Amino acid sequence: MKFALAQLKKNAYKEPFTFTDTEDVSELEVMNNDIRHIGEVEVQGTCFFQEDNVIFSLRIFGEMVLPCARTLVDVRYPFDIETEEIFTTSLYRTEDEIDAEIHPIEGAVLDLTPLIKENILLEVPYRVFSDEMNSQADCITEGKGWQFISEEKNANTIDERFKKLETLFKDNDKNK
Repeated sequence: MKFALAQLKKNAYKEPFTFTDTEDVSELEVMNNDIRHIGEVEVQGTCFFQEDNVIFSLRIFGEMVLPCARTLVDVRYPFDIETEEIFTTSLYRTEDEIDAEIHPIEGAVLDLTPLIKENILLEVPYRVFSDEMNSQADCITEGKGWQFISEEKNANTIDERFKKLETLFKDNDKNK
């Protein structure tokens, strides 16, 4: 999402400039994070000038797919981020501006895409859990050298090695 600085000065100098656009951030899927799928996100915002600063108030919303912390099935996670990003056209920045994360504008074009991606990555939760109904149906139940056995299924089976002991207890009950 790129804006020409000259166009911003023309449109946002006297009154705030509002915009709505979609941004494809699917390359976040190949980065080293938990995002399995993310498509386009919607970005709404306003932009205005204040002295040498260009201030963007952004609302970024969309949906990403993350793995369940228990079962590793896909979980849809909607997000809605509100952020404010400040850019400066000034060549000289004070120590306060550096600490306040005021971004310098390099060139004649302002690109918001890296900041949109950064804010989405900051919004990824440590863990998500799927609904119980959904997770049991989609859960992996067996693999190489193991299989999942439910408690109900396991309770009804009797180990063949202990089958003779069952008759022993029945014989003891008859003798009493």
